[in-house]
Amino acid sequence: MTDRSEPTDDDTISGLSRSDPLAAVSPLDGRYASRTAPLSPYASEAALMRARTRVEVEYLIALADLDATPIGLDEAARESLREIYDAFSAEDARLIKALEVEGAEGYAATNHDVKAVEYFLRVRIDRLAASGDGDDATASADSPIGDAEALYPWIHFGLTSEDVNNLAHRLLLASAVTEVVVPAIRKVRDALAELARDHRDAPMLARTHGQPATPTTFGKEMAVYAARLGRALGRVVVANGDLSGKLAGASGTYAAHAAAYPEVDWRAFAESFVRDLGLEHTPLATQVNPCDDLAALFDALRGVNNVLLDLDLDAWLYVSDRYLGQRTVEGETGSSTMPHKVNPIDFENSEGNLSKANADLTFLADYVTSSRLQRDLSDSTVKRNVGAALAHCLIGYSKAGDGLSKVVPNEAVMREELDATPEVIGEAVQTILRREGDTEAYERVKELTRGRSVTLDDFRDLFDDLDVNDDVRGELKALTPAGYTGVAGDLADEIDE
Repeated sequence: MTDRSEPTDDDTISGLSRSDPLAAVSPLDGRYASRTAPLSPYASEAALMRARTRVEVEYLIALADLDATPIGLDEAARESLREIYDAFSAEDARLIKALEVEGAEGYAATNHDVKAVEYFLRVRIDRLAASGDGDDATASADSPIGDAEALYPWIHFGLTSEDVNNLAHRLLLASAVTEVVVPAIRKVRDALAELARDHRDAPMLARTHGQPATPTTFGKEMAVYAARLGRALGRVVVANGDLSGKLAGASGTYAAHAAAYPEVDWRAFAESFVRDLGLEHTPLATQVNPCDDLAALFDALRGVNNVLLDLDLDAWLYVSDRYLGQRTVEGETGSSTMPHKVNPIDFENSEGNLSKANADLTFLADYVTSSRLQRDLSDSTVKRNVGAALAHCLIGYSKAGDGLSKVVPNEAVMREELDATPEVIGEAVQTILRREGDTEAYERVKELTRGRSVTLDDFRDLFDDLDVNDDVRGELKALTPAGYTGVAGDLADEIDE
C-alpha cells in the first residue's frame, strides 16, 4: 500500500512553490493574502519571535536597574540590546527556528520555542561583544556590551516561558487591534455615516416581520448601523486597553526570584515592568495568565461582527428588492451562465468571513480561560490561531466596505413601492383620530386596511365620512406614504463625527 502521509510527485503542481499563495493551505494566506497582509507584522511566527525577544531584552535591562543585581548596562549597551529587536530580521527569525528544530551556533536543538529565543540572544550578544576591534567575543575592549558571557545567566532569569509568552502575545494583539483592526472598523463606520448623511431624506418603506411598516429613510437606517458600529468599536477599544500581563514565575508565586533575592520587592518590580510595556498588570495568576482579558476582547470583536452581519443581511435584501443598485466593475462577471447578473458578492463574502471569525472568536474566548491546575499546554497551540480569527474579521470588514462603496440607493424604486403601499399611513390616521377623541379610531382603520389592498382614494372616502372638522380632514388627506417618515432625516444627523 502506498504511504500517502507525505506529498508525492503526483501531488505537486509543476512550477508551483509551496510558498506561492496559490499553494497555501488556508485562503487567508492564499486567495485573500493581499487583504490579510497588514496583520503579518503582528500575527506571524516571526512576529511572535520578535515580541519574545523584546520582552527578554527589556527584562534584562529592568534587572540591571535593580541595586541587588550585578548587571552593568550603560545607555550605549541598552541601545545596542534594544537594536536586536528593533532591527529584527528574517535572518534572525530563521536562526531562532534553527535553534529550536535542528540546532545552530554550537547549541543543540531545543525543541522549545522560548528557549530558542534565549539562546538566540546569547548569539546576538556574542556578536555585539565582538563588534569592537578585538576578536575575543567575550572581551572586546570597544564592545558596547563588554563581557557577553557575564550576561548569559541573566537572560530569562527566574522566568517561566509563559511569563514571556503571555506578554508577547498581548503586545502583538494590542498592536494588531490598534493599528489594523480598529482602523478597518472605523472605515466601515465612516462609510455608513456618509451614506446616512447623503441620503438622510430618501424615503423608504420599512418592513417589520418582513411586512410593510411605517416608512423610514435610507439615511436613517444607515445611521442606525453607524451608531451601533461606533458603540461596538468603543467596546473593542476599551477591552484592548485592558489587556493585562503577568510576570510571576512557574506557579505565580515569584518563588525563584524570591529565593535568589528575597530583599527585592518582586511584585512591585513585575507591576512596573508590565506597565512599562504598555499593559495592565495581573497580580494573581498561576503559571498561566488568566485570559479573561483576551476573552473580553474577543467578545467585543464579536459584537462588532454581529452588527456587520446584520448589515450584510439587510444590504443583501435591499439589493434583492432593488432598493439598492450596484455600480458595475469593468470586466467583472456575475454569473458563468447569466450575463446580466450583478451579485451582492461583497456582502455575501463579508457575511461568510464574519461568521467564520465569530466561530473562531467564540472558541478562543471559551478555550483560553481554562487551564488544568496551574498549567497545561493545550492553549499554546490555540493562541497561535488568534491571528487567523483577526484575519477573517479583517476580510469581513474590507468586503463590507467594498459593498458599501458600490451601492447606490434607487430612490425611484423606493418611491414606487411607497406609492403602492398606502396602507402604511393607517398608523398616522388612527393616531390623529385618537387625538381628536375617536374611541374607535384603531378599529376603523383596521377594518379598512387589514389583509386588504387599499388606495389613497379609499382612505379619502373614509375621511369624507368622518365626523371631524375641515382642518383635521385636510390634515388627514395630506398624508402620503413618502411624507410619513417622522423626523428620520434629523435622526440621520445625530451620528457622532
